[in-house]
Amino acid sequence: MSDTVLVVGAGPTGLSAAAGVASIGKKVILVEKEAVLGGAPILSGYAKLVPSGEWAKDAIGRMVKRVEDNANVTIHKSTKVVKVEGEAGNFTVTLSNGQTANVASIILGTGFTHFDSINKPEWGFGTHEDVLTTTQMEQMVSSGKIACPSNGRVPERVAILLCVGSRDRQIGREWCSKICCTVSTNLAMEIKEISPTTEVFIYYMDIRTFGLYEDKFYWKSQEEFKTKFVKARIAEVTKSADGRLLVKGEDTLVKRPIVIPMDIVVHAIGMDPSEENPELSKIFGIGLEKHGFVDKGEQYTSTFSSTRRGIYVGGAALGPEDIDTSISHGLAMAMRAVGDMNALVQKAA
Repeated sequence: MSDTVLVVGAGPTGLSAAAGVASIGKKVILVEKEAVLGGAPILSGYAKLVPSGEWAKDAIGRMVKRVEDNANVTIHKSTKVVKVEGEAGNFTVTLSNGQTANVASIILGTGFTHFDSINKPEWGFGTHEDVLTTTQMEQMVSSGKIACPSNGRVPERVAILLCVGSRDRQIGREWCSKICCTVSTNLAMEIKEISPTTEVFIYYMDIRTFGLYEDKFYWKSQEEFKTKFVKARIAEVTKSADGRLLVKGEDTLVKRPIVIPMDIVVHAIGMDPSEENPELSKIFGIGLEKHGFVDKGEQYTSTFSSTRRGIYVGGAALGPEDIDTSISHGLAMAMRAVGDMNALVQKAA
C-alpha cells in the first residue's frame, strides 16, 4: 500500500495539511492549480490577517516556505487532478501534466470563491469607479495609500456595506459568510491608520464578530478608531451631480430614509462555493451540499470525511471559514489521513 497522501489546494488548509502529513514522516504530493502557493490570501492580495494582525504575505509566506523546504513534499504548480481511480488505501490519480501517482488517501483544501459583486448591480459595483470590494480595498491598504480610484484624492468618507452576497435569499445566497463582519471592522481600522482624516461608516443588518473578536475588533474599531456603525437596509448606490457616491436606504433603528454622500463604497463580499466544485465532484466522486460546498460524510466519528471513503475535506471547501480554523482543519485532516493509512496497513498485515 502507498505511504503517500495527495493534498489538493495550497491555501492555508492545504499547506497546513501537507506540513502535518510530512511532519509525521509520510510522503506528500501537493497539487495547486495556480502558479503560486498560498491560496486566496496571496492571490487576492489580503492586507493584515484577522486576528493576528500580521501581514498576509509574511504569515502565509512562512507556511509556504515550511512546505517548500520539506523533502517529503513534492509540489506540482499550475496543475490539476484530472482522474481518480481506486479506493481508500490505493488510489491512482492522474494529473494534468500527464503524471500518475499511487496514493493512500486524498485531502481536499480547495477553498472558496469570492462573491462577484456584479451580481448585486443596484449597489454600484461595475458601474461606479469608486465602488470597490473588500479584497480591492485590502490591496489599497497594502499599497499604503487610501485614495479614490476615480481622481486620486483622499476620501473624506468611506462606507463599508456588510452582507454583500451573504444572507440574501433574493440572489440565492442564504448563508452567513462568518468572517466578513470581523474583516470589515479590521479594514475600517486599517483605513484610519493610513488616512486618519477619513471617516469610516459600516452599514449592517446585525454584527457577527463572533467569539473573542467582539472586543478586539467591534468595540475597538468604535472606541479607538471612531468607526460609525449604521443599522440600515441599503437600497442602492448612485452618483450625485458633484461626482460623489450616494448611499440610499433606510435607517432601521429610527425607520427613516437616509441618503449619505460617500467618496468610496466598499462591498464586504461573502464566500461562495468554489466555482470548480461541480468539476471536483465528478473527478473525485464526492457529493456537494445544497448550496454547492463540498458535502461531509459522517459528522462525529469520521470528522472531515467526504462522501467517498479515503477522501477528506476541510477549510472553506466545506463552507465559509476563517483562516485560523482552516489551518486547524488542515492539521486535523493530516492526522486523519495518516491514522487511517496506518489502520489499513495493520489490517492488511
